[in-house]
Amino acid sequence: MLMFSLVAIHESRAAPSEAPPNHPLLGIWKLSLPEIGCSETYHFRADGTSLVTSNQEVAESEFQIPAKPNAKGFYRLEDKIVKDNGKKDCAGEVTKVGTKATNYLRFHPSGELFLMCADETMQKCIGPFERVTGEGT
Repeated sequence: MLMFSLVAIHESRAAPSEAPPNHPLLGIWKLSLPEIGCSETYHFRADGTSLVTSNQEVAESEFQIPAKPNAKGFYRLEDKIVKDNGKKDCAGEVTKVGTKATNYLRFHPSGELFLMCADETMQKCIGPFERVTGEGT
């Protein structure tokens, strides 16, 4: 998945747990990458798991995210890949099972877009991720 290719990978613990109720991350999001003719779809589920498709890759992860953003307006997302079909993502890479990442999400006030950043400076971000559907779909 491109998020692991473009942002820093950090060793962190992510374990399966339910996402906070009515969290703005829950639902299906699309990241369009027109410069390389590819897109990624992320389905963040209430059970603390996600399903990601990127080019030919299909991966599942377990994630943790707080109910509220921090004082700077970011949600810290901890993610660990638990399944992968072994095919190439939009960056031409294969994500290894066990890969862990910590990223910082910043939502647009509309709740329909977010950026995924390597840290809270917004110097290294990808996005926008655009909401396709909300929770429960």
